[in-house]
Amino acid sequence: MSTFTNLLYHIIYSTKYRKPTICEEWQDDLYGYLGGIVRDQKGTLLKIGGVQDHVHLLAKLSPTIAISDVLRKIKSNSSKWINERSDVTRKFEWQSGYAAFSVSESQMPSVSEYIANQAEHHRKNTFEEEFLAILKKHNPEFDMRYVFEQEVIA
Repeated sequence: MSTFTNLLYHIIYSTKYRKPTICEEWQDDLYGYLGGIVRDQKGTLLKIGGVQDHVHLLAKLSPTIAISDVLRKIKSNSSKWINERSDVTRKFEWQSGYAAFSVSESQMPSVSEYIANQAEHHRKNTFEEEFLAILKKHNPEFDMRYVFEQEVIA
């Protein structure tokens, strides 16, 4: 028998301390760059969206590369790319963790629409509220003390 896969993931990255550091001026460039990284990792970016403090990706990923490796590459390559831009005036960082949840083919249209409507969604809800609702929906084990990185102010 041949091998068949359809590995769809809803991936979420937050900026460090959820600071609004994704600028509208280069947001589309960032989205294109993230899509290129996904392609380089033998995947397909199906939808991308977000706001100033986080980004959502809906991607079909290859079974030949570990998802943790793909997600690490996306974060490290994109933060390096952002920080090398001449129009970025302060250091950009992603939060140390990420979220990645499997998506069934039947749910792909609704997840895609959800990602496409991030700006509208965040007129009513904070990233923290959104992220906790997503965690509750997917039910991974988590400890609230470690969900959101807290900035230590000296």
